Amino acid sequence: MQISDLPYPDPGVPDARSGPRFLWWLGRGQLGGQAKSLSWGLLHFGGVAGLPYAVGLGVDAAVNRDGARLLWVGGLIALLGAAISLGDAMLHRTAVTNWITAAARVQQLLARKTAELGSALTRRVAAGEVVAVSTGDVEKIGWFVEAVSRFLAAALTLVIGCVALLFYAPTIGVVVAIGMPVLALAVLPLLPRATQRADIQREKAGKATELASDTVAGLRVLRGIGGEELFLSRYREASQEVRRAAVRSARMWALISAIQVLLPGALLITVVWYGSALVLEGRLDVGELVAAFSAVATMLYPLRHFEEIAMAYSFSRPSAKRAARVLSLTRTDADLTESDADADNAADNAAQAPAPGGDLYDPQTGLLVPAGRFTAVVCGDPDLAGRLAERLGGHPMDDGAAAGSSVLLGGVALDELALDTARTLVLVQDKDPVLLSGTLRELFDVPASGTVTPRAALAAAQCTDVLDALLQSAPDGVSDPMDARITERGRSLSGGQRQRLALARSLVTDPEVLVLDEPTSAVDSHTEARIADGIAALRAGRTTVVLASSPLLLDHADRVVLIHEGTVAASGTHRELLHGEPLYRAVVTRETEEEQRLAGLESVLNESVLNESVLTEIEESA
Repeated sequence: MQISDLPYPDPGVPDARSGPRFLWWLGRGQLGGQAKSLSWGLLHFGGVAGLPYAVGLGVDAAVNRDGARLLWVGGLIALLGAAISLGDAMLHRTAVTNWITAAARVQQLLARKTAELGSALTRRVAAGEVVAVSTGDVEKIGWFVEAVSRFLAAALTLVIGCVALLFYAPTIGVVVAIGMPVLALAVLPLLPRATQRADIQREKAGKATELASDTVAGLRVLRGIGGEELFLSRYREASQEVRRAAVRSARMWALISAIQVLLPGALLITVVWYGSALVLEGRLDVGELVAAFSAVATMLYPLRHFEEIAMAYSFSRPSAKRAARVLSLTRTDADLTESDADADNAADNAAQAPAPGGDLYDPQTGLLVPAGRFTAVVCGDPDLAGRLAERLGGHPMDDGAAAGSSVLLGGVALDELALDTARTLVLVQDKDPVLLSGTLRELFDVPASGTVTPRAALAAAQCTDVLDALLQSAPDGVSDPMDARITERGRSLSGGQRQRLALARSLVTDPEVLVLDEPTSAVDSHTEARIADGIAALRAGRTTVVLASSPLLLDHADRVVLIHEGTVAASGTHRELLHGEPLYRAVVTRETEEEQRLAGLESVLNESVLNESVLTEIEESA
């Protein structure tokens, strides 16, 4: 896989059982790239390790005044230099390729999981954690994947260099062969503690990122209630914890670095001291001493990659653990028992799509939505309404629902359907729909039946003023509002304008079942009444569910269902429930308990007065 080939046609099914398993899965998926990087690394490090021996041969040739041999050594050094340059350039190229392709694979997997779970993702994982995984954690995971091949090349080079020195100068080579493994393994006892401190640092940094992300997302609300200073103090405290953890981690890594400077220096001194004694005794040539000294000095370069791989693993392991946690989430609890092999065949085993015209039924709440009707659902608890909307779209509510209680469409469980089939049949628009940046035409470039045009949807959602506002802010030369650009998340528009554009986008898709959660909560009453007319007219003959408590919307519904404490409490038309169901009236009209009591007393008094007047009339007639 080359960078130009990205994105992956299929990033695969990850092993998300743990962080190390996920890293191992990523590495196995890039064996070709790892082999290339290892080959170029061996060429580069081999050239570096070969230079001391060439220099030693050159010293011997100069001492012996052998010009031919000196010329041959010069050619060898030139060849080694070319190998070092070519190997270094290609090692960097292949290593960076491994890094970017690994990061891209993780990002694709996260994007696929986000699309699969939808808004249910942020109910199961904090939004800040998702941001941390998809940004900084992805880079650290890619760092470890690309560092593996460099480490293997460095380790093989050290082994080959020590063996070669044993054959070239056995008397001094023994010292080097013993000293190098000691240098490589000297920091092993410190790595668990360093890794533990790095894990703590990454965990605290992740929590600080989550806090910052959540604070920014709710900044407007915080300003409204004056809570900015409170959250600022919380973030300041979290930031200081991250700083302290980073200092503790850096101290351990500084100690490891100091050991890797001190011990190699001690080995060099030992080689020079012992080698000089051997030269004076005549047991070692000057060229062999120079070669041994240079070999130790140059082998310290690949030795540094032992520290790098330890750092890369310590930083990438918690990142991989967080990524695996997100990637292990599934649409339903039943999927948790599904193996990787079963996941590959999930599409083949999915239930067949139901025939058009089926009723939508939720066995947990008892809600029945007749096919082709406009049904409104009233919940006293807004959070319950949001969870119910997601449930109607085929997502579990994560509240201990019994197995087999999936929402049924035409008698078929939604969470047993293939994901793309379920999304085509049922579309859910939540309370806070997101508008992506781009032109209005691109906003409506969504999978749709083609029956509803963007202009019809915009008219039904009462977006005339939105189109005018987009044209006014558009650059000169843009005459069609469909070519006007929307800023990121629609920040240049008001809340009501964003809500109406999102509603129009949902209407364009024209799904068999459309579920709208408070689609008009940010618009004025006059606009809301016209939107209710538009939805009823445009969705005539199609199944539409609106979760709302606005009388203007409820009065346009064919049927209204009241959900109380998680189950259906009453159903009928808006006017029937308003006059005959006190609980419904309290939710819709926002009546307090005192107002309900007074209304009840007034009703009793009116009834008493009516009875007395009837008795009087009877007596008079008698």
